[in-house]
This record gives sequence, C-alpha cells and structure tokens, in this order.
Amino acid sequence: MSFRTNRFGGAELVPFPRRTPSAIASESRLPVLIVLHQESSTPGRVGNALRALGHRLDIRRPRFGDPLPETLDQHAGAVVFGGPMSANDSDDYIRREIDWIEIPLREQRPFLGICLGAQMLARQLGARVAPHRDALTQIGYYPIRPTAAGHALCPDWPAQVYHWHREGFELPDGAELLAEGDDFPNQAFRSGNAFGVQFHPDVTYAMMHCWTTRGYDGLSAPGARERHHHFSDRAVHDVAERAWLDHFVDGWLARRPVLAQAAE
Repeated sequence: MSFRTNRFGGAELVPFPRRTPSAIASESRLPVLIVLHQESSTPGRVGNALRALGHRLDIRRPRFGDPLPETLDQHAGAVVFGGPMSANDSDDYIRREIDWIEIPLREQRPFLGICLGAQMLARQLGARVAPHRDALTQIGYYPIRPTAAGHALCPDWPAQVYHWHREGFELPDGAELLAEGDDFPNQAFRSGNAFGVQFHPDVTYAMMHCWTTRGYDGLSAPGARERHHHFSDRAVHDVAERAWLDHFVDGWLARRPVLAQAAE
C-alpha cells in the first residue's frame, strides 16, 4: 500500500494571515478534530490555545475504536498528536490514520501533526521515518533554528523546544522546511495547509511530570537529557515556546482552502 500523495507541495509561502473578527466568529462554531493515541492522553497546551480561540475539541482515539470523519467540512482543522508507537508500525489503526491524512490534504484544511503526527504526515507524503543512524534520541529540550521560510511564516521561534522521540522524518518532496536541528535535522515542515513539527509544544508542566515519571527509563537513552534538566530548561525556554505556539495556532487556523478564499 502506498501512503504517498504530492498534490499540495510547492505553493508560494506567505506569512500567516490575520483572522478578521467575522472569520473568527464563524470559525468558532466549528470544532477542531483532536486525534490522540493513549487512553490518558490530553491535547495539553494546544487544546488550551484552541479553546482560548473559541473552538470546541472533538477528541477521538482511533486506536480504541473511534472513527475518523470522512470530511473536515464540519471542522475548523485537525491535530494528530504523539504517542509511544511508531509511524512504521503495522497496526491497522496506524495505517488507517496515515491513509486518513489524505482527506485534510485533499480538502486543503488546516492540519497539524505533532511528533508521531508529523511522522504520519511525512509517511502520507511519501517520506521515510526512521531512527537516528547512531541510535540517538531527543528527550528534553534541544535547539532548533527556523529557516528563512519558517521565520517569514511565523516570527519569534523559541531557541529550544521540548522533544520526546526516537525517530525522525525525511523532508517530503515538495514540502517546505520551516525549522531545522542538529541530530534530527528536520524539525518542522509545511505542505499546503498541513504542518508537521517534530517537537512537543503541547506539553504542560503536569504532562512533563507524568512523562518523566512514567517514561523514566527512557531518560537513560543515548542523547536524552537527565530529568532535572527538563524542568530547569523549561524555566528558561517555556515562555518563548508558549508565545510562539499561541501565534502559530491562530495563524494556522486562518489558512483556508483556495476555493473558500476565492468565494469570500
């Protein structure tokens, strides 16, 4: 089975548009689809940002039998979050989610993939997802650098962001690289109105406590930061990451299908 689609790469990159009051009022009636992968998962800070903009959250867990919609006509956008599984796993729900991402791509709806969700988006677009060649991980805070395209789209990127992953993605053909890193060079990309970020802007303080407790064994993996660094680095970098997320989410939801823009 092929997950590849390449309809939407290569469009000219422009800064996020500002949403007009009438557009905000109209979109606030539409929920945002939230795809989670564990029973205890939450949309965290991303969910908080969406609620602050007036959006309800339509939370679904396909891993546990929730269906995904056949169209996003009744949603303002969709966010696929992370999880401990791999985009390369053979589980049916993983393959169904990757296939489903073709819908927001085809309909040009705002789509955001976070960590695993970004890797699923990359798979759908035909790119490879794989572990680091030296088995390195990113668990904790690590530097990222916005590209010229990323800075033009959304200024004031944080110097470091929170990660928890063992695999990375290649840049899909025709996609625009928005941020890069060191051990995992592809940190954020865009294809049409779909965006993928390898890092975790969704993580709240409570989530960090939970992850570093339940996932404590992972902190001994090559490249991982010790637990106390997660919290000391958060004190330094979290304000910038949160401000960037609020700006990003607002601009991301303002992206509309080309036909919808023409009709306005």
